[in-house]
Amino acid sequence: MTYLVDFAPGGPGIPSRWTSSAKSGVGTALSAESPVWFTLSHGILNEVYYPRVDSACTRDMGLLITGPDGYFSEQKRDCTSVTRHVEPGIPAFHVVSTARDGRYRLEKQIISDPTRPTVLQRITFTPLVGTMADYRVYALLAPHLVNAGMNNAGWIGEHADATLLFASGRSRYLALASSLGWSSLSVGFVGSSDGYQQLAHDGRLSSQYQWADDGNVALTGLIAFSDTTPSAVLALGFGQSETEAGAHVLGSLEDGFDTALKAYCANWQRWQQRLHPLDQVSPGGGDAYRVSTAVLASHRAADRPGAVVASLSIPWGAAKGDDDLGGYHLVWPRDLVETAGGFLAAGEPAEALAILDYLRQVQLASGRWPQNLWLDGRPYWLGVQMDECAFPILLADLLHRHGQLDALLVRYLPMIRRAAGYLVANGPATSQDRWEEDGGYSPFTLAVEIAALLAAADLLDIEGDRGAAQHLRETADCWNEQIENWTFAGDPDICAAAGVQGYYVRIGSNAATDLASARVGETAIRNQVASKSLLPTRDVLSPDALALVRFGLRSADDPRIVDTIKAIDHTLKVELPQGPLWYRYTGDGYGEHADGSAFDGVGKGRAWPLLAGERAHYELAAGNKEQAMALLQTLEASAGAEGLLPEQSWDAPDMPERELFFGRPAGSAMPLVWAHAEHIKLLRSIADGAVFDMPPQTVARYVTSKTPSALRIWRLNNRLTTIPRGKMLRLELPAAGVVHWTFSQWQDAADSDTHDSGLGTHFVDLDTSSLDAGRSVVFTVFWKDGERWEHTDFTVKVVA
Repeated sequence: MTYLVDFAPGGPGIPSRWTSSAKSGVGTALSAESPVWFTLSHGILNEVYYPRVDSACTRDMGLLITGPDGYFSEQKRDCTSVTRHVEPGIPAFHVVSTARDGRYRLEKQIISDPTRPTVLQRITFTPLVGTMADYRVYALLAPHLVNAGMNNAGWIGEHADATLLFASGRSRYLALASSLGWSSLSVGFVGSSDGYQQLAHDGRLSSQYQWADDGNVALTGLIAFSDTTPSAVLALGFGQSETEAGAHVLGSLEDGFDTALKAYCANWQRWQQRLHPLDQVSPGGGDAYRVSTAVLASHRAADRPGAVVASLSIPWGAAKGDDDLGGYHLVWPRDLVETAGGFLAAGEPAEALAILDYLRQVQLASGRWPQNLWLDGRPYWLGVQMDECAFPILLADLLHRHGQLDALLVRYLPMIRRAAGYLVANGPATSQDRWEEDGGYSPFTLAVEIAALLAAADLLDIEGDRGAAQHLRETADCWNEQIENWTFAGDPDICAAAGVQGYYVRIGSNAATDLASARVGETAIRNQVASKSLLPTRDVLSPDALALVRFGLRSADDPRIVDTIKAIDHTLKVELPQGPLWYRYTGDGYGEHADGSAFDGVGKGRAWPLLAGERAHYELAAGNKEQAMALLQTLEASAGAEGLLPEQSWDAPDMPERELFFGRPAGSAMPLVWAHAEHIKLLRSIADGAVFDMPPQTVARYVTSKTPSALRIWRLNNRLTTIPRGKMLRLELPAAGVVHWTFSQWQDAADSDTHDSGLGTHFVDLDTSSLDAGRSVVFTVFWKDGERWEHTDFTVKVVA
């Protein structure tokens, strides 16, 4: 006998976990009235986000099937599922799940309602063995309101005379309704009293619990399928209250699935019709391009124009709990600028401009941007990555070169000036490289910083600030001239094996600019076990060096670049069924363990499809279009069956028990928006016959003209002790002052007032260019603000 019980036992349930990060679909309705985003894997709904794209509200929602003689089957574990787009490139999905034991088939169509924050599933159950009467099909929903599974509540309630399942957490609510109604319902605590436990043990909801409060809860409902009604629509809706959520699901059911599907597809068709026809460039046809554009659009915020999260997934989610609030559903400024480039390349300049405006709004007072952030601008992680401080400048320049900032430039010049000033005052070394791990002199970061300084100079020139523009160019020249000092080296064994003279390393030591070198020191591998956590700096390579070509600082045929390509291929290239891919860097540990278990702070780095796109851009810059096309094909072939690009590809023998297959997506994150943006930009670059986002300023200044530098720069946070003979010494200071200096060990001295750079710093140039090697300049500073002396003598020696 089934009976109703007030409160479920066993609270708060087992520790909550997220779910698979390998998505087979992501979707949203492209409607302000429908601030909801859904994800799929293993044939079922995964995380659903509401009311913002950074707020996950569910873990997953699947189906459980029971039958005669204790039969029990779970869709996500016991079926083979195939997910397809209802129409090419439109993220409305048709899923067919067939039980591996051959007893039933489930068909779903999954969309969101463009008029409400509701996800709709039209489900058809077909028995392949026996009759409909032999089976019961239950919906099982795991709420995670909001970004956490604990401290949720679930209950059975009514709205407008309909019995619904409800959940709440952190002032957000959801409701679950069936167009056929529910034959029985229960809520419970996961692992103890939830519907899964009851069905697995008893084959039915032997106890129907009305309330499960303050824990990790699950909602279960028996769908009233019959021979005459083998199809049902399930509506999962959200609101600021239970009544609002209930009204949304009942309104969606009343309007009907077909009405919502028609409007959903129409929204996407209208948006995609505006895009450039890059379909013909793709070796796989137009679907890959349309999927990539849909991925970018599906990760946008509905109520914060320009905000795009990195991925609607949580890497290795099934191994992570409430302590990982952000996952990848956060904004990374670097990924955001890459995404803007994808939108612009596809013919959506308005989206790229919205991203620039969002970046303007969330810029920190110092001029930089947070490492990553929530949609409202709150920082999440607190690292400082200098490439993320430079990328927004490059986006402004790219938009300006495409005619999108002519009348709007004045709006963004304060942002550009502050960002450029931050680079001048704190670069070129970075606290973290683009892989968010090590500090020092990264070729990738240097390329982005230097290109950004030149881009900012051009934009400030338009404003008429020639002085600040010249200051930026001189800083860029100074840094560019020293790149090889900081990052070019060569381990003799690697050089001999690769047949090269040297190569650019992943990152040079984090020291003052006159001391930093790639030839000495050690690089920390921060995601490795202790025995592998330090490697000689000269032994650690990375494809990051390709950025020197991508951003125009070195020519593709520069002998140092050519040698680096050979060394990268020797140490980091892996051949997979789809073609060659590359690892991030030597010794990388960001990936599954050797046994396929999830990354847990250490592991083994896997191959990144994104890097095939970056290598293809290099090949295009080198004039090797055929190789670029081959790598485009490799990139597209690295996608999952549904066209989504993963962060990483599995590079080891098949492990079916871990769902890891050679050359197929690994378990970190899928889709990666950055990879899809790179795919779109590569299509555009091949169509144009030139690298789409290569800045022309660096090419003209350093590849064509090979502009030298006349100076070296001393700062309080970059205290040079030596300067090459023939160079002028620039003192870059954080405030106005008087520099008291001597070339003669204070036998005589002079005073020089600092000048305002127009970038938040003050500087003075000391003409050391005529000093012979061995002589020194000694100086101190009197700070005008506060009228105080620095009380330290600083010495910089001229060296040959």
